[in-house]
Amino acid sequence: MADETEKTVDENELRERLTPAQYAVLREGATERPWSGQYVDEHSDGAYHCAACGIELFDSGTKFESGSGWPSFTEPAVAEAVELIEDRSQGMVRTEARCRNCGSHLGHVFDDGPVDKGGQRYCINSLALDLQQR
Repeated sequence: MADETEKTVDENELRERLTPAQYAVLREGATERPWSGQYVDEHSDGAYHCAACGIELFDSGTKFESGSGWPSFTEPAVAEAVELIEDRSQGMVRTEARCRNCGSHLGHVFDDGPVDKGGQRYCINSLALDLQQR
């Protein structure tokens, strides 16, 4: 029996609701071009939610300027909201970050974040996020 908090993903509904670029990132694992995302230079106070299912993923208080070209966070708002998976694609080994609720691709996690904040950098595609300002 499925966890009652887990949302059922309707791919047809997502194809209709999401832009083609959002669908490519969230459901097909694509990556947006660096510096192209709407949240790269965003500094508003709020919570970043999964653009596919709406679950809260990151808080603006953990966002930092990484210089990578993608929104970067030191940690998820709720650790259980983000699933980490080994990614051996493109000839390298990385850690993929996915929404645990709907399985959507968010980005990758690297060990080059601020040391005083745990050292991790959640490098997330803007297209995977929806900022709800406070």
